[in-house]
Amino acid sequence: MESSRLVSIIFFVYIVILSIGSINCKDNNNLITNQAALFVFGDSLFDAGNNNYIDTVSSFRSNMWPYGQTTFKVPTGRLSDGRLIPDFIAENAWLPLIPPNLQPSNGNNQFTYGVSFASAGAGALVESFGGMAINLGKQLNNFKDVEKRLRSELGDADTKRVFSRAVYLFHIGVNDYFYPFSANSSTFQSNSKEKFVDFVIGNTTSVIKTLYKMGGRKFGFLNVGPYECAPSSLIRDRTKIGSCFKPVTELIDMHNKKFPDVLRRLQRELSGFRYALHDYHSSLSERINNPSKYGFKEGKRACCGSGPLRGINTCGNRRGPSQGYELCENVTDYLFFDSSHLTEKAHRQIAELIWGGSPNVTGPYNLKALFEFRLT
Repeated sequence: MESSRLVSIIFFVYIVILSIGSINCKDNNNLITNQAALFVFGDSLFDAGNNNYIDTVSSFRSNMWPYGQTTFKVPTGRLSDGRLIPDFIAENAWLPLIPPNLQPSNGNNQFTYGVSFASAGAGALVESFGGMAINLGKQLNNFKDVEKRLRSELGDADTKRVFSRAVYLFHIGVNDYFYPFSANSSTFQSNSKEKFVDFVIGNTTSVIKTLYKMGGRKFGFLNVGPYECAPSSLIRDRTKIGSCFKPVTELIDMHNKKFPDVLRRLQRELSGFRYALHDYHSSLSERINNPSKYGFKEGKRACCGSGPLRGINTCGNRRGPSQGYELCENVTDYLFFDSSHLTEKAHRQIAELIWGGSPNVTGPYNLKALFEFRLT
């Protein structure tokens, strides 16, 4: 208990030091960062707590115990027991924790080293869980609001400098591919599967191009992970408990085959466009199927939840106390914290691959290279 408290104190002091060290005063009024900023877009894999500030359903929130139990000791809105991938990326980049964009306490100085626009349940398509999450298009609009605030505070030149040096990190698409199997999707029903995937990638590409026009040059992406084999998916067919949910597999595989070609095309067409693409599907599949190789005891059973494989999304009594939930004793034994979301330990491992992975894992650049790259 004492060692855990000491680690928490050290981590808090570290964040305070980074927060102070990451800013410089300019003209006694403006605050600009020394480091390249990190702007985060996506879904629950990256949501640092934006859904705390919107009207949504409990399944898209994590503002209840035991979420946050490992590092923060309180729920923060992150769908994990602790830190997320962007938190570790920020640490490696010598940035403070990247807060949710909707956090009321954010000042303009906060935006100069980055914020997260990600929202649990978000998709690239407007109809995917519409009204319950901040879709990718709205996340872009929120970024434009940040641009206005920075231009007002810093002026055009320094705002352009912040945006051109920044790294833009994305994980999006998985909710688009699951949504048609939980609700009626007119887009899915009226188009071929390939065309549907093209719409998802097309909307994502449109956002990337807009960020590029606004000054963005350095982008990080994760392809879509094997969530058809997450604990929640493994119990969808009650006659085949433990089997992956195959109907969504074809869509995910198609996305992951097409998306790299799109990024290569953007690199040819957009001068100065640089990107890192992490093969998240492979890295997570490896851990699901070979957990002991990566220090886990459980790759398919969640730490928190109920039912078979704890795959029912009841963690934190999000469906009411009458249903209850189970919580594992040692979260570090588990790959998944709840029925669909990873533990802090898993996030740390994936973040290291994104940050410093070789080109066959994260390429053509990794995030370390992108952060170190300086535009002339």
